[in-house]
Amino acid sequence: MVQARKLVYEYEKRDDEGNVIGMNRAVDGIDIDIRQGQFAAILGHNGSGKSTLAKHMNAILVPTGGTMWVNGRDTKDPRELMHVRQSAGMVFQNPDNQIIGTVVEEDVGFGPENLGVPTDEIWKRVEDSLRAVGMLEYRTHSPNKLSGGQKQRVAIAGVIAMEPRCIVLDEPTAMLDPNGRKEVIRTVQELRKRRNVTVILITHYMEEVIDADQVYVMDSGHIVMKGTPREIFSQVEELKKYRLDVPQVTMLAEELRRRGISLPRGILRREELVDAVDRYACMLKENQS
Repeated sequence: MVQARKLVYEYEKRDDEGNVIGMNRAVDGIDIDIRQGQFAAILGHNGSGKSTLAKHMNAILVPTGGTMWVNGRDTKDPRELMHVRQSAGMVFQNPDNQIIGTVVEEDVGFGPENLGVPTDEIWKRVEDSLRAVGMLEYRTHSPNKLSGGQKQRVAIAGVIAMEPRCIVLDEPTAMLDPNGRKEVIRTVQELRKRRNVTVILITHYMEEVIDADQVYVMDSGHIVMKGTPREIFSQVEELKKYRLDVPQVTMLAEELRRRGISLPRGILRREELVDAVDRYACMLKENQS
């Protein structure tokens, strides 16, 4: 669905007077392969290049070197621009930057209308999309009166209504409280399972990626780590080098390991930690008897 080979993106650095004083390489020789229906997560501290990479997946930016393909189409080719943007929809950090309608249902219908979808089909898509994100009862409400999490779900519905095969979410929960973050991630996961949509999540909240199929870690424009969540989060010290945390449960398990309790690496969920501690306690009892 999304593939990159030796992807490079450079932009000009300018001084206070606007003079070009050099080039900055935000993405530097990246290779990625994300299949249809996968849930992929991209992690990295601020300035690592993850949002720049995300913008290539919708041809908001085009490579200055290498190639990005979306659904088999080269994003550098201007003739493919519409196909690329129909294939991959973007959800940004601030839903207020993405919501333009004064009524929820009108906003969700804006995308398919621009694609030339017939009116009857637009309203069907609006209803289906709002139902999919649990916002159908708010269809006649003003977006301004919704919570942050509800606005983000409307933004996601607007992308779904265009029927993309891939949804790219660029830090969609950064401005939300914990409950809002959970509801947005839950919505996206349900959509992926029901519609086989590829989901690419850019985030710095580690708990959001524990269900991902694969995780990419970026630093200084490079992919520095790649693997399953368990493989990535079992490397606590390596992640610290890149100024990243691990899920709280993983950190607690690692701290218990340091204190001599024999636990497996890469514990991701509370239930796993409880089971592992129970097994360790049973083993101690058996050894003492």
